[in-house]
Amino acid sequence: MAGLVNNLLILFLVFQNNCLGFRSPLSVFKRYKDATRSLSSECLGSDRPVISLGLSDFALDIRMPGVTPKQSDTYLCMSVPLPVDDEAYVVDFKPHASMDTVHHMLLFGCNEPSSTENYWDCDEGTCKDKSNILYAWARNAPPTRLPKGVGFRVGGETGGKFFVLQVHYGDISAFRDKHKDCSGVTLHLTHQKQPLIAGMYLMMSVNTVIPPGEKVVDADIACHYKRFPMHLFAYRVHTHRLGKVVSGYRVRNGQWTLIGRQSPQLPQAFYPVEHPVDVSYDDILAARCVFSGEGRTTETHIGGTANDEMCNFYIMYYMEAKHAVSYMTCTQNANPEMFRNIPQEANIPIPIKPDMLKMTHGHHEETKDTDKSSLQLSKGEEGEILDQDFHIEEAVEWPGLDLKLGQVSGLALDLENNLVVFHRGDHVWDENSFDSKFVYQQRGLGPIEQNTILVLNPSTAKLLHSTGKSLFYLPHGLSIDKNGNYWVTDVALHQVFKLGADAKEPLLTLGVALQPGSDKNHFCQPTDVAVDPISGSVYVSDGYCNSRIIQFSPNGLYIMQWGEETSSGRPGQFHIPHSLALIPDFSQLCVADRENGRIQCFRLGTGEFIREIKHKSFGRELFAVSYVPGGLLFAVNGMPYPGEAEPVQGFVMNFSTGEIIDTFIPLRKSFEMPHDIVASEDKTVFVGDVHARTVWKFASTEKSETVVEARLKNNPEPTDPLKKQEKQHLVRQASTGVSFVLITTLLIIPVVVLLAILVFIRWRKTTVYGADGEHKLDSNSSRVLGRLRGKGGGGLNLGNFFASHKGYSRKGFDRLSTEGSDQEKDEDDGTDSEEEYSPPPPPPAPSSS
Repeated sequence: MAGLVNNLLILFLVFQNNCLGFRSPLSVFKRYKDATRSLSSECLGSDRPVISLGLSDFALDIRMPGVTPKQSDTYLCMSVPLPVDDEAYVVDFKPHASMDTVHHMLLFGCNEPSSTENYWDCDEGTCKDKSNILYAWARNAPPTRLPKGVGFRVGGETGGKFFVLQVHYGDISAFRDKHKDCSGVTLHLTHQKQPLIAGMYLMMSVNTVIPPGEKVVDADIACHYKRFPMHLFAYRVHTHRLGKVVSGYRVRNGQWTLIGRQSPQLPQAFYPVEHPVDVSYDDILAARCVFSGEGRTTETHIGGTANDEMCNFYIMYYMEAKHAVSYMTCTQNANPEMFRNIPQEANIPIPIKPDMLKMTHGHHEETKDTDKSSLQLSKGEEGEILDQDFHIEEAVEWPGLDLKLGQVSGLALDLENNLVVFHRGDHVWDENSFDSKFVYQQRGLGPIEQNTILVLNPSTAKLLHSTGKSLFYLPHGLSIDKNGNYWVTDVALHQVFKLGADAKEPLLTLGVALQPGSDKNHFCQPTDVAVDPISGSVYVSDGYCNSRIIQFSPNGLYIMQWGEETSSGRPGQFHIPHSLALIPDFSQLCVADRENGRIQCFRLGTGEFIREIKHKSFGRELFAVSYVPGGLLFAVNGMPYPGEAEPVQGFVMNFSTGEIIDTFIPLRKSFEMPHDIVASEDKTVFVGDVHARTVWKFASTEKSETVVEARLKNNPEPTDPLKKQEKQHLVRQASTGVSFVLITTLLIIPVVVLLAILVFIRWRKTTVYGADGEHKLDSNSSRVLGRLRGKGGGGLNLGNFFASHKGYSRKGFDRLSTEGSDQEKDEDDGTDSEEEYSPPPPPPAPSSS
């Protein structure tokens, strides 16, 4: 009997384990179907939202759940989750809409819809996070078609998890019979990897002003393209009532090639690009919107209300899968002068017949609120831009924190978006490295024998390539030009080097080895390099001793310089220009003016001072700055001086306004002396720390609170790092707790069944052997339950896991000779003898804003 029971128990546990571990795609579809809202019986669409089309393909039906709009120009939204967890590709669209009832439909992809209701008024927004338009349908407009082999990537680790359908009901006279509408679209999806991935490039003006009564006003947008080739196949234009014509072009070597040109008063669907257009690295994408202020009595600005305007040019493109980027934006005018040569067609309005205009905007003759459709559409479309708010948070799964590195001085991203690290191996910058004249004193150590340049996989931190052995003494700055060459500085050698990715010898050397100086041929501890991708000009920040910026030709010929040392904060002067960020969108060079705790920006080619970005939260020191095309500036500051409160942290700023959008700190360990920062367009951020000898990775996450309003006011709330860390800790603890409870519940089920069987067996034995067996059962049961309680009570102590580490201290360094260095205390020395060298506390910092 006991043997039979044991066999049954084993079979039961094996069966249950197999059931938990196996889940077929059909079961996923079934669960999805069971959870799907029921459609109105009046709807004629399919009652099966997910339809299998074979082993790897399926169709997803996205329909309004039987709605009856109450007034004209109603915008309704609904969402559908992607029914599979793994990656899939949308390869075709089939619309279901009648021109009699629907003015237009838009389909968005995102991770979190604005509402969880069956449907909602789109005034609430479409998505809480970044949203991409995947499809647009409008009456009297051609349907969107994807080329063969092209698909929108959804699901998986990077794709959206939800589809949001927005339907604009124009004239509701068709609903006088109170019928219910189930308009929508059917998607054809496949699990087969597509060789080409579709994406969206949005060009948008953000600062256009239309004077009242002005007959012609141009809004121009232009950006240099800095990615792998893309192929354009569809476009869409959008303005409000004042827009007359919108045109988009690719500009290559001064030649303008039309992408698309359309009246924004026609149905705003995606129109096919008539002649194939490809875009390559260094091409310029340009767009112009032509407005008229006639009939207005006040200035009209870009915004989301009926009295505002918008200027949007959408480009649908595809790229090779290995290089694909799903979404890109351009909000600047990088070269206003070039628009003198724009083709004349861009300035000629496209005439629209009055009846077509009425049909386009969906108004019947009794409608009084003539701007309502513009208002509603702008809310949906502006949400697409403004809802792209984010929060930067440490990627705790990043294994790069455990790499064995020397002092990390420089970071960059190569052309493949791999992380490149410049570190000092077994060399250390300390108080003995230089004499009072900045001459390196440790030449006897020889050059660093380790590879100082490491190329890492940005996701796994796997070493892909390394170089730089026996070339450097004290590495500092690193940048990579458009051809993939490394540009580095060495503060001990007082030199700047250009290296090929595989070269063992420099392609170009600037400066004289081990000789500090301040003339055209010498540097003194140069800190960083930036290379203009358009002109090839080389900019060097020099440095700890000279406090100047020097411009060289691509071949290394001296052109000009600007700057001198100051601690008073005068524009154009520096106190250690420590890091450079080239802003090609604006033709600017921004400098992290370290000891003045600010960022200064200058005109490329002339060195003309443009502006300063300075915040009290920067503290006294700002170490590094990095720019991401599209308008984001990233920076890291230094540790606070004694008696000062500003913490060491990272910053995300709006480049146009200089305002701080977000701040971030690590969850594992703590910043000690963050020395360099680099960011990619997907808002992945890497920070290198010379004292912690490590590289942190941060990534953008969704914000749970609504932030659009705050961003429109351009008044972000200051962030308390301690509160932020506590909040992140609680969120992680909560999610871990939910997972633990779920797992524990699943494990308890077979244990309860086992206990029930054991109780039954012991009860039978008790009838034969007496009460002693019962006591043994209680003891055994107590041990089992005790173990369960112990396991549940132990849990995961995330509080210990995220405990802060001891921060960086300046104790032990001579401020006069080393205030500009990034030297490090030898952590292997356990003594406190460095206390003897502590300088007196510095005077309080002047207030800054």
